[in-house]
Amino acid sequence: MKWKALSKNYELYIFLLPALLYFAIFHYWPMYGVQIAFKNYVTTQGIWGSSWVGLKHFSEFVNSYLFWQLFRNTIEITVYSLVIGFPVPIILALMMNELRSARFKKAVQTITYAPHFISTIVLVSMLTFFLSPQTGLINKVINFLGGSPIPFLTSPEWFKTIYVFSGVWQTAGWSSIIYMAALATIDPQINEAAVIDGASRMQRIWYINIPGIFPTIVILLILSVGNLMSVGFEKIYLMQNPLNMESSDIITTYVYRRGIQQSQYSFASAVGLFNSIINFILLVMVNRIAKSLKQNSLW
Repeated sequence: MKWKALSKNYELYIFLLPALLYFAIFHYWPMYGVQIAFKNYVTTQGIWGSSWVGLKHFSEFVNSYLFWQLFRNTIEITVYSLVIGFPVPIILALMMNELRSARFKKAVQTITYAPHFISTIVLVSMLTFFLSPQTGLINKVINFLGGSPIPFLTSPEWFKTIYVFSGVWQTAGWSSIIYMAALATIDPQINEAAVIDGASRMQRIWYINIPGIFPTIVILLILSVGNLMSVGFEKIYLMQNPLNMESSDIITTYVYRRGIQQSQYSFASAVGLFNSIINFILLVMVNRIAKSLKQNSLW
């Protein structure tokens, strides 16, 4: 029966094949190299020729003086991004769903989607241009109002806020698409019945729209928590400078310095693997919590 079903729907499996090959080649096969995290890897000896050192690199990282700073910065940035960035696409989708003018709705969608297509390096260049203490528009406004220029990009206390809110501006519109799709699946007759019964717009949003997209919210929240330790390296690295390292130095930038710049491949692999293990544990925990509350879960 399985072969019969396979032959009957072979076109669908052919469409699925490129995605399977992509994950197999670029995600699963590279796991072979994870073993260097437990070895003293020497390039001339190769992976198999290098000697085993067990958990030496993990112990070195956990006991290093930078561990807690890196761990704290990573957690603070990701939790800050989750708390601020996760609800915004939901609110934006709910607001756009209530727009009655199709032309205005398309204009709002275009404006909010557009930042998603800006590259990271262009975004950081824009931040540098607008937040410059000498020529930046923001500081010119502060000067006009009688204040003193603020070195935003070199101040550790401002780094996380700038990183998070610029990320929300760039991704909120694009992230709202999936919620818009979920809202489109809600039966319009339910809203029509609520209007007849005298429900206000806020009541329809609270008692119909939000429960209707709640399973989608739960699944995306689980996935977001599963990536809690995976802060975007490119943007952090481009915004980083010696003056804001206190707030901007995270695990992924540390891996880059030790692995690429200092050629300590085994140590960098161990730190990266440690980061992935924490992500996996968080994913399993949140999925189990969602399942215990009888909400949607990944498995």
